[in-house]
Amino acid sequence: MKGFELILYTRSGCCLCEGLEEKLKNIPLKELSPELQFVIKNIDGDGVTNLEKKKYSMEVPVLTFRLSKDRDLIIDLPRVSPRLTKEDLLRWLKKMLCEKIHIEQDP
Repeated sequence: MKGFELILYTRSGCCLCEGLEEKLKNIPLKELSPELQFVIKNIDGDGVTNLEKKKYSMEVPVLTFRLSKDRDLIIDLPRVSPRLTKEDLLRWLKKMLCEKIHIEQDP
């Protein structure tokens, strides 16, 4: 199964956002199953819909999964602890993939 995006909604000047972004950039996301493409969206920038701004503006950093071919299917993930190491974050992502993707695909 391919075609999933891991989207990080972030904001300039947010230290929690910057810390999570740095950890995610150092994780081999393409080696996960399913493979994840990492996308960073500045909640205050262009390319963010009004719905995304309304939903995530006060919550950044926010992580979501999105199936690339179904632009409307966005799966919100629980808040990530800033204390997680990159190894713990990788394990957490694997767990979320198993739980969230499997749940969303069941009829």
